[in-house]
Formats: sequence, C-alpha cells, structure tokens
Amino acid sequence: MALEKKSTNLYLKYVLFHLVLGGLVYVMPFLSKIYAIAIIFFGFRYVILRKNANEEALFVAAYIVGAEVFLRMTHGNFFEQYAKYGVISVLFIGIYFKSFSKSGLIYWMYGLLLVPGILISFFTLNFDTDIRKAITFNIIGPITLMVSAIYCYQRKITFNQVKTVIDVLAYPLIAMLSYMFLYTPSIRDVVTSTESNFQTSGGFGPNQVSTILGLGIFLFFVKLVFSKKNKTDFIINMILLITITFRGIVTFSRGGIITGFIMVILFFGIIFMSLKTNAKFKLLTSFLLSSFFLIGIWFYSSIQTGGLIDKRYANQDARGRVKESKLTGREKLIESEFTMFLDNPIFGVGVGKNKEYREETTGIEAASHNEISRMLAEHGSLGLFALLILLITPVVLYLNNRQNIFLFSFLFFWLLTINHAAMRLAAPAFVYALSLLKVQIINKDEEELTLHRE
Repeated sequence: MALEKKSTNLYLKYVLFHLVLGGLVYVMPFLSKIYAIAIIFFGFRYVILRKNANEEALFVAAYIVGAEVFLRMTHGNFFEQYAKYGVISVLFIGIYFKSFSKSGLIYWMYGLLLVPGILISFFTLNFDTDIRKAITFNIIGPITLMVSAIYCYQRKITFNQVKTVIDVLAYPLIAMLSYMFLYTPSIRDVVTSTESNFQTSGGFGPNQVSTILGLGIFLFFVKLVFSKKNKTDFIINMILLITITFRGIVTFSRGGIITGFIMVILFFGIIFMSLKTNAKFKLLTSFLLSSFFLIGIWFYSSIQTGGLIDKRYANQDARGRVKESKLTGREKLIESEFTMFLDNPIFGVGVGKNKEYREETTGIEAASHNEISRMLAEHGSLGLFALLILLITPVVLYLNNRQNIFLFSFLFFWLLTINHAAMRLAAPAFVYALSLLKVQIINKDEEELTLHRE
C-alpha cells in the first residue's frame, strides 16, 4: 500500500511539473531553449552514469520524442532536426554500453538499400540546390528509424519497462497541453472555417500537432487501463485523456486523431481477446467509460466550433459543401511520385529530388507528405524492398513474442502517420522500433495485465 501511494505521489509530481513547465514557457519563451538543453544534458548524463544498465537510453529517447512538437511549437529547437539527432545520439550511447542484437542484420540491410538513392541525388539535384539540406531533410527520418530499430530489435525488456517508455513519452505532452490552453483559451473565438487551424494548434503546424496528440490519446488510454486499481491515478489519466482528445480534435487535422483511435481499438482488441473472462469485464468497463466520455467530448467540440468540426470530418467546407479532394490535395503529390517511380523504377530519382522533379513536370511546389510514395519515387525498387522489410519484420517477430501487446498499435501508428505526415517527426520512426522489442513478463501483477498465453 505504501509503495502504491509513493508511486501515485511521484506521478502527481511529474504531472504538476509538466503543467507548470508549459505555463512558464508561455510566460517566458526563452525557457524553451533551456528545456531543450536540459533534456540533452541531463538525459545523456543519466544514460552514461548508469551505463544503460536498465535501458535508460530508451527512456531518454522516448522523452525526446514526446517533447519534439512542444519544442518546435515554442521555438526551443536550436535546429530543425534536434529530436532526430537526439534520439540517434542517445541510442548510440546505449548501444555502446549494452550492444545490440546481431540478428538485427535485416535493418542494416534496410539502411544499405537507401544508400544508392543518396548517391544518385548528388548527380540529379539542381546546381543551385543546397544538396546537404535537401538530402538531410528526406533521409534523416529513415536513418532515425534504422538506428532505433537496430537498438530495439529483439532487445529483452520487461513489461514494466515498456510502461515506463509510455510514461516518459506522455509527460512532455502534458506541458504542451498546458501551453496550448494558455495560447488559445477560447476555441470558439478562433475557429472560422473547416481548414486545419494553427491557432488551436498552439501556433504550430496542425498536422504535426494532431499526430503527436493522436499518439497521446493512445498513451493516456493505455495508462488509464493500467491505473484502474489506483483511483487517484485513474482520475488523473481520465482527465488528461479527455483534455488531449478535445485539443486534438479541434486542431481540425484529422490524420493524427484517427490514427490515435485506431491504435486504441487495436490495443483493446488484442488484449480483450486474450484475457480471462473476469479481466475482460474490467477492461470492457474502462473502454465503455472512455467511449462515453468520447461522445461527450465530440458534442462539446461541436458546440465550441459552431458545428464546423462535424463538417470537417464529413469533408465539407463551412457552408456544408462537399470538398472535391478528400486528402486536401495530397493525392496529386502521391500521383506525381508514382509517376516518378514508373519513370525511374530501379534506383528512383534520388533523395530530395522528388520536390524538384514535381515542380519541373507539374508546376506544383510542395514537399512529400507520404513516406511510402516518396520512398518509391526517390529510391525506386530498392525503396520498395526497404518498405517490405519494415512491414513484414514486426509481424514475423510477433509470432514468437506475443507478450508485446502494443506491437500492432505501434506498427500502425508508423504506417498511418507516414501516409499523411511522412517522417517530419521522430515519433513514427521511434514508435515503429518499439514494435521490435522482446517483452518479458516477470511477475504476477504484470501477467494479470497482459496476455494469458503459453
């Protein structure tokens, strides 16, 4: 009992710390840069001092991923790819102390498949293009995925450690929520159309904010399920789940929120089918309670937006007219990238070239929003093989390690996110890698919450 109370008090302190942090950054914006420095300094120090004995590198990487959008939103990043480089660096430190699985050769192969596309870009990119920037923008996401996958591949980890990863991913989102409420206290005053809304997204890109808040919906739902024995934690997590769902919906960016709900459904379905009858009833109670609140959140969001959110998800404009494009024009980008693939089926057009190629052939000046079509366009058939590695490997691993009950939720987060937001964020790369962990059940409390399989 004393241990449970201590755990609750610690969790409450973390929640309050991040709530206050969000408020302080809003009042004193320069604190965001100090926060970014502190994450790297204390995080790396934590891993080095403990020599990654208990997978500290994974926890620090998770925290960096959770903080990325908040730091971008508040201009705390010293450079655009701060989070990706941070994740890569801390996981390399972790590998130095605790090595990696030699059987993870498949992800070295994935990395090698990307090399020809990089080399080709040196010859295909326009003379006046910043080659380093063009290549880095498009390849740093896949490299982050490769390093994260090599670190996580079949790495033995306890179920409690997986829950810790979920915790540290979620904490920075609390700070972001606090900041967003201060940035836009009244949703009703800033919503005038059914387009994605920067004002309700903390002044930052709604697509990326929606992506991380959608992940947050899943994270806090999981925390809600696993805190049902502790009333205080349960109430805190329910409030945070309601809050993050509301703020996610009113970004008016659908991709991330739909992805979050699909993750929840996959997670619920897997454990519901595998638990004993008594445990199924408890889980169903949590799910129904969450669904009840979701309906209430939707109605509240509809009232706050004057019904515009209903029209947004019905693909209508403010006057109720159905929009011609269901993908906000992204289908044209995808179509152009498939054309590039067909014209250059072996090695593709080269990393970073798709934007130039599209502008030259169609007059459309826009970066790719779909990682699958970008991989095909820029890497050709080699990109196709790389994608097949990413899709097939986690499913094969699941056959031998069904204790990773989050595997399909993590995998589908990556798959769905790269279809509407490419790999702008570190989140899809890192979360994908979590599906490769070899989760082990080591005590009865964990066993009650996980699959009852032999």
